Amino acid sequence: MAKVTGIGGVFFKSRSEPKALAAWYARHLGLALEPWGGAVLRWPDDHAGDGGATVWHVADEGTDWFSPSDSSFMINYRVDDLDGLLAQLRADGVTVVKGPESHENGHFAWILDPDGNKLELWQPVVSGEKREEG
Repeated sequence: MAKVTGIGGVFFKSRSEPKALAAWYARHLGLALEPWGGAVLRWPDDHAGDGGATVWHVADEGTDWFSPSDSSFMINYRVDDLDGLLAQLRADGVTVVKGPESHENGHFAWILDPDGNKLELWQPVVSGEKREEG
């Protein structure tokens, strides 16, 4: 049977100005924008040591997981230095909803973009790594 083998892209509408929103992602999350306005994320550029993974999940309609956003989606971005990124985001006045938190599969925090979308930031755990919650 033919099947899906991965996520080929993430596409969503801006509630305001798409170029300004893309520039926010470039400035605050380090996405290198291409001339056509989007970014290309390549697994070989991620050095977490876990070989790379993308999680796909459908949440219950009544979940508060995406709160305070009213969006029907939440994108999880892999990051290489969660503490460093959170320090930058806080210094820039970005809303940090929660975190950092450490779980068995990594370190997490949640922020809001200018359109009010909740984003999950994930630093994968390297085998044998331990970290105190911040």
